[in-house]
Amino acid sequence: MVEDRTIGGRLFAAVNFTLLAIITLITVLPFIHVVAGSFTTSAELATSKFVLFPKVWSFEAYTFIFSTNTIIKSMGVSIGVTLVGTLFSMFITALMAYGLSRRDLDGRNVFNFLVVFTMLFHGGMIPTFLVVKELGLIDSYAALILPSAISAFNMIILKNFFQNIPEGLEESAKIDGCNDFGILFRIVLPLSLPAIATISLFYAVTYWNTYMSAILYLDDSAKWPIQVLLRQIVVLASGMDYSASLDATNPPPDQTIKMAVIVVATLPILMIYPFLQKHFAKGAMLGSMKG
Repeated sequence: MVEDRTIGGRLFAAVNFTLLAIITLITVLPFIHVVAGSFTTSAELATSKFVLFPKVWSFEAYTFIFSTNTIIKSMGVSIGVTLVGTLFSMFITALMAYGLSRRDLDGRNVFNFLVVFTMLFHGGMIPTFLVVKELGLIDSYAALILPSAISAFNMIILKNFFQNIPEGLEESAKIDGCNDFGILFRIVLPLSLPAIATISLFYAVTYWNTYMSAILYLDDSAKWPIQVLLRQIVVLASGMDYSASLDATNPPPDQTIKMAVIVVATLPILMIYPFLQKHFAKGAMLGSMKG
């Protein structure tokens, strides 16, 4: 029986390994194709439908898109919005999550219901646009941050994590004369780094992928984030107006431009994830253990 279970276990492990390898290849190969295609010559990309390793390396697409500061400006906008938006969102999310995690808060259940209610029903695009317009945020970077500054889903995860912290720590801090803000910033947040890293990554990815808000609220194309510029290049197949923003004298093939911009737009946020991976997994699990 022990030998049968050992053989069965090995067979199970082999099947799992095979399935995971197949899923990994399905997930990774398209990205490898995009990266390789961005470094491929126009002739090879025209004849090969799926490139995993360029026969001849070419940097013409990257030279082209960085020929002016259009891409660099859009990248700067996205980086700035992501940094400022993530810090601001984490600040107000932590304040609200800590308040709702306190069991002695009057009306706690009512506030929790209102938060959950916003996950099911919201005003919609037009009412939100009218609010942003009346607040004078049109064509400003604040319009990319304030309307989505706090996520009910992220707040609930952080609140559940805060509830896992032993109450005895807070009581000890109160005895030592610490107020609520001191408890939050000196005890609760340092003990919640996995959850903080998780929610920060959620917010950072959201702000980095900002697209619809920029389309709705920004009239000046110079303020467009990288995702909107990427849309211009991919959908219009020629990027922004080459005569005005990029070098039109010798443009490389549209397909290589698309792939190069996808790489440029994806790489920065992709580089952050390995540093937060262990906190991300731990925070997501612990934040869901207690309601």
